[in-house]
Amino acid sequence: MSTSTDASGTSTASRYSWGGDEHLVVQVSEEMSLEANFSVMAVTDLLRQRHLDGVMDICPANASFLIRFDPDVLAPADLEAAVRGAEAEVAHAPSLTLETRVVEVPVWYADPYTTETGARFRDRHQRPEGNDLEFAAAENGLSSVQEFIDRHSGAPWITSMVGFVAGLPFLFQMVSRERQLEVPKYLRPRTDTPPLTVGHGGCFACIYSVRGAGGYQMFGVTPGPIFDPSQEQPDFADFMVFFRPGDIVKFRPIDEGEYHRIRAEVSAGRFRFRQKPFRFSLDEFHADPDAYNRTVLEVLNGD
Repeated sequence: MSTSTDASGTSTASRYSWGGDEHLVVQVSEEMSLEANFSVMAVTDLLRQRHLDGVMDICPANASFLIRFDPDVLAPADLEAAVRGAEAEVAHAPSLTLETRVVEVPVWYADPYTTETGARFRDRHQRPEGNDLEFAAAENGLSSVQEFIDRHSGAPWITSMVGFVAGLPFLFQMVSRERQLEVPKYLRPRTDTPPLTVGHGGCFACIYSVRGAGGYQMFGVTPGPIFDPSQEQPDFADFMVFFRPGDIVKFRPIDEGEYHRIRAEVSAGRFRFRQKPFRFSLDEFHADPDAYNRTVLEVLNGD
């Protein structure tokens, strides 16, 4: 165990464990929080900057990270010492900032694709009557689907990790714990989910990068691709996966007409997500979360 201090001054203990001969796993916290995820991103960014010989891959997750390394090049004890040193530097930093970007994701809520799919799998759902959005609104004590959509799109989300399925982002809403939207997953997973479905399970939102099985509640679809193995779209010139850990997402409700207009842009190879660089400060966020979120949501205005 490695004891450190998080950005709020709380004593934390990271758990170090080994996966075979080539993997080190560091569990920063037992539960997901913005602070834990921020620490994961800060430590893994620092380790990447150091280009340690023998490190083959660094994979951040919600509250942990994994390092794949070559033990013939980098001894396990030396790797552990380097990681503990990076963790101590982050823990004692006067403030934590993250160079990231704000991305606007258009969403057609209550679309016919996810609505029809949900209707086919009601026998696997907690509430066979109605649809996923109606269930989510009721679960959160809200008066209507529109109120839920307003809450879902009214505060930014941070990309806590990318994976499970290639290119799939997990998103954590940047509000106080008591205001976070929470919805349980399906009782049994579906065997089908439309591609680019905006889903939700527990406290996490996600965007399904491809069509496939899934258990998250389905709220709508985005017309913009987030995984492009052929790298044909402008947003994928450097990599086939669009989202990166730390990206801040602003969901924007759209109607059917705009959905199809954007899909036409995608087909023509012209679509790009609206996005701007942004320096996220954890201290400034904690000082006044609502005011800071308003700043985040205004970043893209004026384009």
